[in-house]
Amino acid sequence: MNSAQVEAYLRRIGAEHPAWPTIDVLRELHLRHLRTVPFENLSIHLGEEIVLEEKRLLDKIVGAHRGGFCYELNGAFGALLKALGFDVTLLAARVYGAEGRLGVPYDHLALRVRTVDGGDWLVDVGFGAHSHYPLAFGARGEQVDPAGVFRVVEAGADAAGVRGGGDSAHFDDLEVLRDGTPRYRLEVRPRVLGDFVIGAWWNSTSPASHFVRSLVCSRVTEDGGRITLSGSRLTVTGPDGRKEVSDLASDEEVLGMYRERFGIELDRVPTVRTTGP
Repeated sequence: MNSAQVEAYLRRIGAEHPAWPTIDVLRELHLRHLRTVPFENLSIHLGEEIVLEEKRLLDKIVGAHRGGFCYELNGAFGALLKALGFDVTLLAARVYGAEGRLGVPYDHLALRVRTVDGGDWLVDVGFGAHSHYPLAFGARGEQVDPAGVFRVVEAGADAAGVRGGGDSAHFDDLEVLRDGTPRYRLEVRPRVLGDFVIGAWWNSTSPASHFVRSLVCSRVTEDGGRITLSGSRLTVTGPDGRKEVSDLASDEEVLGMYRERFGIELDRVPTVRTTGP
């Protein structure tokens, strides 16, 4: 990423160029990203190609003022952090779905980031409703965040943090929990962006993928809540968790909502593809 691309990305999220890659800078960039770059899967339903290459990600998120899902958001954000001097490692994860079942390999991309003032941090701006700030990678206790109480523990560990012998997880795997519920199982082996091509392909094409079966566009609001547009249904969640749900009456209203609340200009409304009976 060249200096012009870095400055354009920082303008995109409303941030100044930092002097040093510290944890305070990382926290600020993380929250600004969540507030300005939506978590969205619109490309799948607009017939747009998803390409996991740095330039294409920057063209979409910075140039076209769009969002994306985990591979795109964390892929682009990781590139920005590297350009700013942070030590960044891409990590693969499998997301817990219905009935506590793990998703496919390379189901999710997250970041391990080291700052100059010490410590490794789990950075994730691509999981939808998740922590507003980076999580301490090596901490095993509760981490209180505006989005809930998080823990990063060894996979297969019980509530006291003791690992059992019957779990099939790799010894180094970690579980990321929110309010006591496992969200995803994280590998610690370093990956590169190209490793996630198969996961992105599956999540954007398989009838079994929830990204294929539904529409979502969501971001953190300035008051710490969340705004989400799913098709024509708008949900505004306050920082206290209270929800206001409304249905938009026309395509014009939907396009206007994308533009006004998410900064996304579309020439047509995305619709969920038919995947069979």
